Amino acid sequence: MKPLDSLFKKQAHKPRFGGLEILKYIGPGLLVTVGFIDPGNWASNIAAGSQFGYALLWVVTLSTVMLIILQHNVAHLGIATGLCLSEAATRYTPKWVSRPVLSLNMMASVATSLAEIIGAAIALKMLLSIPIPAGALLTAVLVLILLFTNSYKRIERWIIGFVSIIGLSFIYELYLVDINWSAAAVAWIMPVVPHNSMIIIMSVLGAVVMPHNLFLHSEIIQSRQWNLKDAKVIKRQLDFEFTDTILSMIVGWAINSAMILLAAATFFKHKLVVDQLEQAEQILHPLLGNSSAVIFAVALLFSGIASSVTSGMAGGSIFSGIFMEPYDIKDNHSRLGVLISVVVALFVIFFIRNPFMALIYSQMGLSIVLPFTIFLQVYLTSSKKVMGNYANKTFLKVLLYLIALVVTGLNIYLLIESLK
Repeated sequence: MKPLDSLFKKQAHKPRFGGLEILKYIGPGLLVTVGFIDPGNWASNIAAGSQFGYALLWVVTLSTVMLIILQHNVAHLGIATGLCLSEAATRYTPKWVSRPVLSLNMMASVATSLAEIIGAAIALKMLLSIPIPAGALLTAVLVLILLFTNSYKRIERWIIGFVSIIGLSFIYELYLVDINWSAAAVAWIMPVVPHNSMIIIMSVLGAVVMPHNLFLHSEIIQSRQWNLKDAKVIKRQLDFEFTDTILSMIVGWAINSAMILLAAATFFKHKLVVDQLEQAEQILHPLLGNSSAVIFAVALLFSGIASSVTSGMAGGSIFSGIFMEPYDIKDNHSRLGVLISVVVALFVIFFIRNPFMALIYSQMGLSIVLPFTIFLQVYLTSSKKVMGNYANKTFLKVLLYLIALVVTGLNIYLLIESLK
């Protein structure tokens, strides 16, 4: 492990802050955003909209608010310490705490990659009639090529392009349908829990607030290596990071909401319950025309590829952090973490019979891992030993613990409901 003095020397870059300086900070938030507009979200949101109409839009709003708070907080960790969440956990918590939590999150990264790869494979089946296993293999190979040959900056540009395509696709889809905007406006802010909706609520929550994204954001933000000794640089970076996070999360909220709106205005309106993403494309064809079905599949493909890249990066960051190393695709620990995340997920896919339900349950699984990750994060970001003057203030600490308790409570409720 390199001494801190050499780390600070390496991080002695002092940026000039001009009027367009914010543009240099756009990227980390979008990398996180693509993680919660992934195929798992598509499955959860389409299930929510087709079964319950607009009723569960509030879950997207609540999840996004929670996500903004959590992602901003974990980005503070990366900026103030120069460590990602995995490295900080390894350095500042005992092994009996860090190893189980980080191991759980490696499993969460695998579950995430599974959902992303399945989604891209389903899209390839829609577009080119490629069988799911073959499509999954092609996707995994492409993702590994992207990860093993690209730097952060090049991947960020890819992700921004992918997010743009996905967003434009849904704007076009919404243009074709008749949305009851007054009902949607109420549903965005009014919590309602319809009968038998708890699994869907948990899957939507797990699909938006994703544990691997907490590790990913802290890794990306600290990798930019600004001067950790210059308080003015840190303050300016924190301010711009918050702007990047807010804008990116709002984009994600809008796209996730659009999925539910589209499903509610088409499938729920015609009393069509969707339990396959391919079925959604087939139903859209006669309802909205051939172009909408093709655009749906293309957007799903880009979503699957982009989010598979970010889940692979998260796996590499979590695994390398166990050895107190930053993510570096040229390093063996980072490479092994990426391979575990992508290859194990690919292996599991070959034994899955119902890809759509695998997407739903993978997202529900993420919500179960999430409380452990949040409690770990809040402990670290509240510690003066870890964060110094940037440790959480009392109000933020209480708010973060409240979020962790809400997520934990929902998981307990889900367990009780499933045992009835």
